[in-house]
Amino acid sequence: MATHTILIVEDDPAISDSMSYHLGRAGYRILTAADGGTGLRLFRRERPDLVVLDLMLPQVDGWRFTEEVRADDPDVPIIMCSARTSEHDRVHGLDIGADDYIVKPFSTKELVARVGAHLRRRDKERARASEGPIETAGLVIDPAQVQAFAGGQSVGLTAREFQVLLVLAAADGRPLARNKIYREAWGYEMMSGDRSVDVFVRKVRQKLRAAIPGTDFIITHYGVGYRFDPTACDPG
Repeated sequence: MATHTILIVEDDPAISDSMSYHLGRAGYRILTAADGGTGLRLFRRERPDLVVLDLMLPQVDGWRFTEEVRADDPDVPIIMCSARTSEHDRVHGLDIGADDYIVKPFSTKELVARVGAHLRRRDKERARASEGPIETAGLVIDPAQVQAFAGGQSVGLTAREFQVLLVLAAADGRPLARNKIYREAWGYEMMSGDRSVDVFVRKVRQKLRAAIPGTDFIITHYGVGYRFDPTACDPG
């Protein structure tokens, strides 16, 4: 019996059929759409647990699709799949709300593994909700709500941004390497050259600085990665 529903938004029938077959065999319930408009309607009606998304789509492209989904649901994992290989496209995809970016062609085994890792991460977050929040320097990091709060107001983190912050905060001030952060927040190993951790740390920093000016909660630990330090001052 399927426990998670996956929405595939892909206009190439061969690719869509291949992804549907392999993810279906892995035990997931599959929904498919061949254009962004249909994909958005399916998303809003069915509320899938994860979205696999092409970028170059008819009607509504993957960029706009992601922005509209994120305005509606900040938590659902989105995996972008695209033949566009530039660093700019990858970083822009992460910036607007994607959780992952896979370059075509890719192996279906890799896709199934990444889907599983994202869903396990969501299930793990829900289990962590019972552990209670982390409170420090005016910031409340609450796993139950998958959100951080300052002065009782939401900081506005996405689910992935929250996970990166939680991994760092749970390390009790110890510096964490990028690959360690990635492994904990994404659920699998980071590929060489992947800048996802840097992108998400930058986004979390911006939101925390806006919420609590003058404090820089995430410090770059040169030669290692990042560490959480609520006592550090924002130099600028």
